[in-house]
Amino acid sequence: MATRQVILPKNRGDAPIPGAIKQKNIVAERKNRRALGDIGNVVAACGVNGKPLPQVSRPATRSFCAQLLANAQAAAAEKNSLAVNGNAAIVADGALPHKRPVQKKDVTKPNPEEIIEISPDTEEVHVKQNPPQVVNVEELVEKSHHKSSSRKQAPTLTSTLTARSQSAYGLNEKHKEDIVDIDAADVNNDLAVVEYVEDMYSYYKSAENESRPHAYMDTQPEINEKMRAILIDWLIQVHYKFELSPETLYLTINILDRYLSATTTSRRELQLVGMSAMLIASKYEEIWAPEVNELVGMSDNTYSHKQVLLMEKRILGELEWNLTVPTPYVFLVRFIKASMTDSDVENMVYFLAELGMMNYATLMYCPSVIAASAVYAARSTLNKMPLWNETLRKHTGFSEPQLMDCAKLLVSFHLAAAENKLKGIYRKYTNMERKAVALLPPAKSLLVADLEEKNIC
Repeated sequence: MATRQVILPKNRGDAPIPGAIKQKNIVAERKNRRALGDIGNVVAACGVNGKPLPQVSRPATRSFCAQLLANAQAAAAEKNSLAVNGNAAIVADGALPHKRPVQKKDVTKPNPEEIIEISPDTEEVHVKQNPPQVVNVEELVEKSHHKSSSRKQAPTLTSTLTARSQSAYGLNEKHKEDIVDIDAADVNNDLAVVEYVEDMYSYYKSAENESRPHAYMDTQPEINEKMRAILIDWLIQVHYKFELSPETLYLTINILDRYLSATTTSRRELQLVGMSAMLIASKYEEIWAPEVNELVGMSDNTYSHKQVLLMEKRILGELEWNLTVPTPYVFLVRFIKASMTDSDVENMVYFLAELGMMNYATLMYCPSVIAASAVYAARSTLNKMPLWNETLRKHTGFSEPQLMDCAKLLVSFHLAAAENKLKGIYRKYTNMERKAVALLPPAKSLLVADLEEKNIC
């Protein structure tokens, strides 16, 4: 029988074939050369016909070190992200040096001047050079933005010529007055609500016309302007007797006019409407409102307790319980603060405002105009210069010509107050507690033009 040739498996511990060992050494050597050549630590030397020369361990020369530095600089220029090692060392046995972590935001500028020292005892080459200059990319970007912004802020030729033209014609001689921050002293005062005060008055300005009474005397057959003035003069005396707050007085007159604008009222019920309006305003504004019996006693028992309560219910139903409205007092407080004057001006403002509220003619003006005109007329009466400034214009929203008509009307009421039969307001402001401002002469300078026109006619 024929026998098969048995091929025994090769053990891992068997001796390798000499030709295969030589071929593996050549491949490994090529790989080592390629890896070392990429790092730039050794130069691959080739012999005749492309055959690699054997690796020789010899000390480094100056030309060899120069070539290493050239390769390192070329690699840094290509990648722009590798940092050159200040003390590069060449290891003789082909060991790979450790790489430093690459910094993304730092760019190293190569230093052209370098000094190379070769130690005679060792094969290591020490390279001495100045420390690399590290440039931060974020700083460069910030500097570029700063330069661009400075270029944008630079004056242009057009702006320069315009400024020269204005100075040539004297336009720059008119200096605008500085607007004073009237709330600076109340920053720490929680009751002043400095953070919201501007928004609040913007809302008051937009809502004042919604709750503003319109002219109603033509729709009232039994009452007239004189009766209304008599009622308000009496309400002011009752208000002063009970020592109520100013908010209560202005809200009382607002409720009265709004009710008369919507409902026809007889002459016999007019005083009852005024009493009930004050009762409602007192309950809304005061901590301790006057009792119904006290109001009835002030009317000399003309009306009963039940009549006052029934009229109160009718008024609230007609007004739909809408009592949060901007009255002239709301604007007076703000505009007096913007005026930044003494207590004489403040008392004069309230005196003129109450005279305006008593007279039906001022009903044609909105509450903010009445308040601003009272401030302007008071400053004119006390000769406070300037009569109107940029601070008042900013906070009131009105210019001087816009207030002239209403201010003249208030001054005319002041002129006739001493001779008027209704002296409730006049006596109130002749008291020394209010600096007796009613006794001061009115600002006739505002009425000169009107008086001259009347004399001509």
